[in-house]
Amino acid sequence: MRLVIFDREGEKRRNFYPVALSRPIFELRCGMSTLAQKLAAKAAIADIACFVPAYMAEPYRLRTTWPVNNPASLAGDDLLLVNGRLKPAALDQIDRNGPSQVGIGADGDIWYALLRRADLSRLDAASLESLLACAVARLTAKTIDPPAWNYTWDLVLASPNQIAEDFKALGRHGVEGVVEQPHALRGSAKDLFIARGAKVHPMVVIDAEHGPVYLDEDVEVHPFTRIEGPCYIGKKSILLGAKCREGNSIGPMCRVGGEVEESIIQGNSNKYHDGFLGHAYVGEWVNLGALTTNSDLKNDYGSVEVILDGKTPISTGSVKVGALIGDHTKTSIGTLFNSGAYVGAMALIMTTGKPLPKYIPDFAWFIEGVVTKGFGKGKLYGTAKTVMSRRKSAWTDAEQAMWDAIFALTAPQRDEAVRKGRRQMAAAT
Repeated sequence: MRLVIFDREGEKRRNFYPVALSRPIFELRCGMSTLAQKLAAKAAIADIACFVPAYMAEPYRLRTTWPVNNPASLAGDDLLLVNGRLKPAALDQIDRNGPSQVGIGADGDIWYALLRRADLSRLDAASLESLLACAVARLTAKTIDPPAWNYTWDLVLASPNQIAEDFKALGRHGVEGVVEQPHALRGSAKDLFIARGAKVHPMVVIDAEHGPVYLDEDVEVHPFTRIEGPCYIGKKSILLGAKCREGNSIGPMCRVGGEVEESIIQGNSNKYHDGFLGHAYVGEWVNLGALTTNSDLKNDYGSVEVILDGKTPISTGSVKVGALIGDHTKTSIGTLFNSGAYVGAMALIMTTGKPLPKYIPDFAWFIEGVVTKGFGKGKLYGTAKTVMSRRKSAWTDAEQAMWDAIFALTAPQRDEAVRKGRRQMAAAT
């Protein structure tokens, strides 16, 4: 059997913007791994392929070993096609020994399709969309309401418990790296794993009393850092005298200082200096200037709202949600983000001395308190190329084509914000 994980284009993808603009939803992190890794582990199927929005297919091929958007993946074997938003527990609801069938949500979302090889000959497998459409029309379909991820903040809020579950599932503990003296370990040594190549400097506190701590390969922890579990630090990341509070999942190649709590950082991003990041999701290639801080709690302790389309507030149902920050965004020193802030990808943010608007569109130059076009996307691309090269990553033609597509995709919200900014500047003169 072949596992096919898919992320289809559609309006519901916006629920995971800005961090899903430049990657499949199933590449987002929660706990110690990505959603795709969790599905693959649960399915226990070695043969895996995937389908993603067409505009990101080429750069994604360079990041994965799985076939991407290849119609040949839809033939030659029994298929288990699963929506990348499914939680692993949803796979328990599928009878893999049963006949071909399709699971559909009440709103029409296709959650999975189990397709027997014998049935594929009467289905149009020229593309994922044609195959799913034929399967719905010709095979047994049942309405289901499976456990699934619906918004980016779902991942943030679930991540602390997920770290503990992932740690237990891996079954690893102990020290394979180097821990220099003096140091302090609180809690059980069975709730700590320090991988080979990792180095913990003197004067570090690791507190595993309330959850496990996993430091992956080649992690470096500088003096006067405190790490509270549950916590995962990805490969080659560095903690620089950080107050790493509970619930953090930090991806590979990050530089983190200051205070961070219950946040997810996708990878390759810098929060080098003091400042607070709480209940936030930060993409890749982000640089948060010194003292950049987000609020994650309203003064009235009410449910935090997030604006995903530039217009409509959505209640998260949680009293704690911080900023959602897209890839390649840069903030100046002293930047202050409101609770539930949407900070678009490829944005350049200049401080105003007070909390910024809750919605800053993608590719925005936020200067003097208004959204402008600034010096355009070409200048942002040049910065991205420089930043990526510093970590031995290439800004390719495929990468630029993807970002050109994202620029067009996000134009309506940005253009409206720019028009509003022009009106504000005109009124001030």
